[in-house]
Amino acid sequence: MSPHSSRESSSHESVPRLSEPRLSTSHAVTSPTARFRKPAQPLAARYTDPSPRSLRPVEESDFAPSNAERVLLTGASGMLGRESALALLRAGYTVRVFQRSDSGIAALLPDTIRPRFEQVRGSLTNRQAIEQALTGVNGIVHAAAKVSVSGDWRDYERVNIEGTKSLLDAAVEHAIPKFLYISSPSVAHAGAALVGAGNGDASPEHARGNYARSKAVAEKAVLQMNGTALSTGEHLCTGALRPHLIWGPGDTQLVERILERARAGRLPLLSGGTGLIDTLYIDNAADAVVHGYERLKALAGQAVVVTNGQPRTVAELMSGFCTAVGVPAPRFSVPAPVAVVAGRLIEKVWALLPHSVTAGDEPPMTGFLAEQLSTAHWFDQRDTRELLGWEPAVSIEEGYERLRLFYGDKYSRP
Repeated sequence: MSPHSSRESSSHESVPRLSEPRLSTSHAVTSPTARFRKPAQPLAARYTDPSPRSLRPVEESDFAPSNAERVLLTGASGMLGRESALALLRAGYTVRVFQRSDSGIAALLPDTIRPRFEQVRGSLTNRQAIEQALTGVNGIVHAAAKVSVSGDWRDYERVNIEGTKSLLDAAVEHAIPKFLYISSPSVAHAGAALVGAGNGDASPEHARGNYARSKAVAEKAVLQMNGTALSTGEHLCTGALRPHLIWGPGDTQLVERILERARAGRLPLLSGGTGLIDTLYIDNAADAVVHGYERLKALAGQAVVVTNGQPRTVAELMSGFCTAVGVPAPRFSVPAPVAVVAGRLIEKVWALLPHSVTAGDEPPMTGFLAEQLSTAHWFDQRDTRELLGWEPAVSIEEGYERLRLFYGDKYSRP
């Protein structure tokens, strides 16, 4: 499917006008998100506040004592990045995030935990910023990427490939022994149905679309560096996680787009929505990142797909989202081949429209997205769970209930 759907991973990277990257360990507590340190509001009321927040506990008692290990997390501005940063902090790590703008995470933290959180504002295309971000770091979780489903190849190449290689090279120079890459199942998907699939090898030659191809090249570069000798006598340990279709409350990329279109009666199924797909609830994704980082020696140059392990048909999944918030589920279907052709046409037209019309948003449909929505893709999770020592804690059904609590009647009221 579309990139992580989480997206998360990050905003569109570009060359910033930064001559002096800044490392910040002090944060104002007057941020509008500060009140979320204690969940005083009911979940159903929170959707009206656009500020970053976590729906998981952020009380002091939820954080383990410091283990004195500093982890750099790139791409903390999205849902997966934010929740992964908080999960690492809860596990006892000091976390330094690296992205172009303020992540908003500091204001979520208890006063006693905030000193363990740092951020460097910069871009993967700025080597000076990378150097500063890596100073004093013990390990890296690299989630930043350009994640759009359409766009110019050069943009993907510059951020996803060259940015990743720059980070890898700098990690070796700084003798940082741990590097976890957040990839995507699309790197090993050539368009055919995936039924109980294993992890598979990344294939830039067969991956569909610029995002998938660029992530495939970057993943291979990361995994090939596993075992590289470092100046300290240690060896670099690398691995990759491929989270599949991350969703949860506040997800603007998947959940809220589905709900908006369903409410407006503009959400068709493709060929009846009969394809089985795997997804991953956001809490489970963040926990998997922590486990992946801690089990890098077990991964040792491997990539694993991460899902809830609960395949559902596209129709069932969309119906679950819609029913949870009280809007009608999709009622009509479009043949998949028609949607693929229409999606490719929309992509071409969208690329010609001025920014004032598109507002920098994704096209409503692409050929790649139509293929994904009409093709089965679910995965055998046995190796993943064994290698990571991880099990998903939140089921799809519990996820639906959390959507209900979060959104209340936002989508169902007149």
